[in-house]
Amino acid sequence: MTNMFCFQCEQTGGGKGCIGRAGVCGKQEKTALLQDKLTGALVTLAKVGMRHGGSARTHLLMMEGLFITVTNVNFDDAFIERKIEEVRRERATLYAEAAKCEDFDIGEVWQAQEDIRSLKSLILFGVRGIAAYAWHAAALGYTDDEVNAFFYKALDAVGNTALGMEDLLPLVMETGKVNLKCMELLDKANTESFGNPAPIKVPMTIEQGPFIVISGHDLHDLKLLLEQTEGKGINVYTHGEMLPAHAYPGLKKFPHLKGNFGTAWQNQQKEFDNIPAPVLFTTNCLMLPKESYRDRIFTTAVVAYPGMVHINDKKDFGPVINKALELGGYVSAKVMRGINGGTELSTGFAHNAVLSLADTVINAVKAGAIKHFFLVGGCDGARPGRNYFTDFVKQTPRDTVVLTLACGKYRFNDLDIGEIGGLPRIMDMGQCNDAYSAIKVALALAEAFGCTVNELPLSLIISWYEQKAVSVLLTLLYLGIKNIRLGPSLPAFVSPGVLTYLAEHFNIAPITTPETDMAAILQH
Repeated sequence: MTNMFCFQCEQTGGGKGCIGRAGVCGKQEKTALLQDKLTGALVTLAKVGMRHGGSARTHLLMMEGLFITVTNVNFDDAFIERKIEEVRRERATLYAEAAKCEDFDIGEVWQAQEDIRSLKSLILFGVRGIAAYAWHAAALGYTDDEVNAFFYKALDAVGNTALGMEDLLPLVMETGKVNLKCMELLDKANTESFGNPAPIKVPMTIEQGPFIVISGHDLHDLKLLLEQTEGKGINVYTHGEMLPAHAYPGLKKFPHLKGNFGTAWQNQQKEFDNIPAPVLFTTNCLMLPKESYRDRIFTTAVVAYPGMVHINDKKDFGPVINKALELGGYVSAKVMRGINGGTELSTGFAHNAVLSLADTVINAVKAGAIKHFFLVGGCDGARPGRNYFTDFVKQTPRDTVVLTLACGKYRFNDLDIGEIGGLPRIMDMGQCNDAYSAIKVALALAEAFGCTVNELPLSLIISWYEQKAVSVLLTLLYLGIKNIRLGPSLPAFVSPGVLTYLAEHFNIAPITTPETDMAAILQH
């Protein structure tokens, strides 16, 4: 294709696809086309790797290339062009004759019959999400042969024009299976590296003096930053999906990890306006920086934006530290507030913490103190209508518990909706990959009550934005979990035929209104 076409995120243009000179995310047409070219190069690399084997270097390059194409990760054309050349060189390294191979034209997927396009999109976007999780695990030294092998298998299928629906549907489910294994791997990497998360309350007040805001998901980068800022009089504040870092013993032991800055990623242009401190982006959710803070944005790993200082693989955060000292921070403490006016957030209710309270939870259910569980979480975004999730949580009965995760929780995680038997009614389980924690808790409850997950008094209200949410959704479908309500809109890349299949087999449905959905859930 010679024109931009992108429909991988929830906010895609007109609910159908971004086709103009720039995407809704701010990605320029040239950048979008380069990302398509990178994807095509990776498809060809996968085909070569399937036949001639791949090395640890190939696996890492596959993760990097896929991760770069996740929404709001990389806007730097030169960076993407270099990665394309790396992929082509790697093909020749695996098999000399592959130097003559052409990159697969991903436009063939976008122009395929709509159900084939839909299924291949689910696979492609799903493996992009898996690649992000695998990248974070690899940064901590954890890899998995099955996960690595699936990148090749999935991309080889995306580039195979002979496959039909009967071939692709099982692969969609396998994408969910492999993502579950990858989330388990990342959970192991995080807990073995930093300890098991424990519940903690995190202030939103920014103290006087120099500070650094770190955004994204990469706990390894946070640890390195904390080590390099130790003793320098600089405080560190998390932002967005980094909030759950406060719950890990190996990270919260640093006294200068002070609190959380602001709310979810889509508010950064307002919240970072004239901020007297640098912001380090470790993974996705980077938006077009405004002039008022362009000079204080730093990126690392696969994240990049033209004109921003990029911290390379040596992870010397000296430029970030120097900028923090130069800017000096606030002259007096600044009280920040959540979306609903709160000044404190809680996190740390991962599977180890919740299951340690299993007897308390089970007894509360048996006694009727807890009548229902809601998992309300996922990606946040700027599209109007996402206040649905705030209103839904506000309307949950007082004898119910709200589990949450990912940045969608910022819609309501500063609310105080009370406790049940000493347990908070809102429990933040962590980042989007910590859907693994929610799954473990659900399976444990099902075992305790001698039923299936679908028979539990548990409802899933999922918000989505980008490709990691796609991979998590596919995991839930692989596990056979039904009656998921998804919003604020259904994916543009899901065709009517595939949507009918999902509705018939999994009863997946769009959200409507908080009142209607709540009434329907509680009457069963």
